[in-house]
Amino acid sequence: MLEQTNPHDPILPLSEDPSSLAVWLTTADQNSLFQRQTNDLRFADNANDFPVITVDAERKYQVMDGFGFSLTGGSAMLISRLPDPDRNALLRELFLPDEDGIGVSFLRLSIGASDLSERCFTYNDRLAGQSDHELVHFDIEAGDLEVIPLLQEILAINSGIKIIATAWSAPPWMKTNQSFRGGELKPGCYAVYAAYLIKYLTAMRERGITIHAITPQNEPLNLKNEPSMIMEASEQAEFIKNHLGPALWEAGLTDVELFCWDHNCDVKEYALEVFADAEARRYLSGSAWHLYGGDISALSDVNQLYPEMKLYFTEQWVGSDGQFGGDLMWHMKNVLIGSIRNWSRVVFEWNLASDPFCCPHTPGGEAHCVGALTLGEDVARNVAYYVIAHAAKFVRPGSVRIYSDEQTSLPNVALATPTGDIVLIALNDGTEALSFTIQFQGRNAVTTLPASAVATYVWRAA
Repeated sequence: MLEQTNPHDPILPLSEDPSSLAVWLTTADQNSLFQRQTNDLRFADNANDFPVITVDAERKYQVMDGFGFSLTGGSAMLISRLPDPDRNALLRELFLPDEDGIGVSFLRLSIGASDLSERCFTYNDRLAGQSDHELVHFDIEAGDLEVIPLLQEILAINSGIKIIATAWSAPPWMKTNQSFRGGELKPGCYAVYAAYLIKYLTAMRERGITIHAITPQNEPLNLKNEPSMIMEASEQAEFIKNHLGPALWEAGLTDVELFCWDHNCDVKEYALEVFADAEARRYLSGSAWHLYGGDISALSDVNQLYPEMKLYFTEQWVGSDGQFGGDLMWHMKNVLIGSIRNWSRVVFEWNLASDPFCCPHTPGGEAHCVGALTLGEDVARNVAYYVIAHAAKFVRPGSVRIYSDEQTSLPNVALATPTGDIVLIALNDGTEALSFTIQFQGRNAVTTLPASAVATYVWRAA
């Protein structure tokens, strides 16, 4: 077994020797939690009979845009309550890749409340029976007051963080049922809802926060969440092509990328229907995906038909009834390795932080969602933290997925970074340790991955 460093020890520098492979390990039993192994592996010219993962940097696929979490209103509230030195140290750990940082490079925000806000709100709520088609009462500080100040702190630490934002609901007065939960956007409110989203983007920029991408509706077929709003594929296509797309252009916000869908892999037909509308597609950069239903291979099916459209994996939660080991295996296989191998350019786990009781959340929101961090008397790092860390620290924006052999017993994905590193993430979700060979440019490195474990291997390309 390789020796490992203590997670609080200084991180050993990556060797400049292309024959040396650094290894970071996480095991289901939590004996290793994203720990750098003290003994680097070595490439040599030897041959052996172990299974082989061949990595070929000449065969390239999609460019990666980043990895991260959703900065929910609840997450921002909890992190903001930490003492200043503790908060600064935590933010540096999260958003810098250096030393003991994990290098989160992308954040997801809710436009208005998500179900992990303390209460439902939008930025233009009116009393029952009232409306505001001119949006004179728009207020970016209507709720989740900690989000903007915390984002400003984060951007002061790392100005390169990218942000995607999505709405859980339009203001209720724009909806058919006048409610935060369910209902549809009134046909007569398509234009004003587009203007509302433009106001959000503009207000955030005025505060030094650039939103790089948006989706018009989170989980548009989920009517049970609070808040939520139903938007059928034909309605989303109409909204994009006749209202939101033109509004972005007229506002000079053509640098904001627009993604459709933002829901599960079991209804890939939704994204395909929106893409099939050529007028809607001209405004789109791609589609966003969750995995609460269906199979991650749906992303490859969409990519095959529309290879010019980006794929973003934007959400997957961890429930309080799960176990660290089982969740680690499933999320590494399907969410991280699976989505990247199926052409996703971004990987998000869901909530960044919750308290020990999975709060806060709206009264009808998800009550069992474990954050990547649990903030109580101490800071606990949970399974989603380690899933993202295994990629985000090393696979910086602009990295490219490259070829690696598919092995049923060793799910894996390989990437080449802008600085000339090669990164291989491999999973052994079996019950026995597996020895295998990493082959690169004709040389072999032999390693053994413990049962129920994931490792990230990093080396310099020759």
